[in-house]
Amino acid sequence: MLIVGENINTSRKRIAEAVEKQDSAFIVQVAKKQADAGADFIDVNAGTFVDREAEYLCWLVKTVQDAVDLPLCLDSPSPKALSEAIKHHRGEPMINSISLEKDRFDDMLSIVTAQPCRVVALCMTETAMPVTVEDRIQAGAELINRLTVEGVALGNIYIDPLVQPVSVDTRMGNAVLGAIKTIMNDFPGVNTICGLSNISFGLPARRLINSTFLSLCILQGLSAAILDPTDKRLMANLLSTRMILGKDEYCGDFIDAYQKGIINKE
Repeated sequence: MLIVGENINTSRKRIAEAVEKQDSAFIVQVAKKQADAGADFIDVNAGTFVDREAEYLCWLVKTVQDAVDLPLCLDSPSPKALSEAIKHHRGEPMINSISLEKDRFDDMLSIVTAQPCRVVALCMTETAMPVTVEDRIQAGAELINRLTVEGVALGNIYIDPLVQPVSVDTRMGNAVLGAIKTIMNDFPGVNTICGLSNISFGLPARRLINSTFLSLCILQGLSAAILDPTDKRLMANLLSTRMILGKDEYCGDFIDAYQKGIINKE
């Protein structure tokens, strides 16, 4: 299970302040905590600074990779910001994201095909957010077909079924779970990913909801998640779910995480 650490995002007040002040010490601290907690990728997002996004995203890439030996998830809807940031990235990044919106697909395609990278592909069409399982499956299938025709390796595609709050529509949980299961079954070798915390927006006990939803997603075959790896209870749930489902040979990942203090021991 690939874990993308979500915490370096300027939608968070403290991160925005650090980016604006070029407080590298604070950003490095947040990055290292996520790396130590088991993140495979560190997400970097400066999207709230529309006029300076490219500049700040480049600064984040250099700051984080100077401190942490991990690839980054370059998170922006802006082709300009991504094309600049990727020049500073060492190794193979993840690009978040492309969708079926025509302008976005066309503009992002040159970026995701210019060099080896992993790409998050949102199940969003030109006209609307997906509502049903079928909406997500249809969009996901089209994204896979269009990207592979352009030379993107199937294993580098991470289909995001777009998690939406169950507080708004209680069908949204089942819609995502059904889409993950079908996409993983119909396209062997592709990946699925989700922004976990969207499911609980507007509700109390969000950490409980997120943790439960993560287990259900893993059961359907989810291969990656954007989450807070420093949440020890969440990580304990992730690792124990994988272990119980037979996805952790000899229980090695769970035992290793327990011994390192990555998961909550209570």
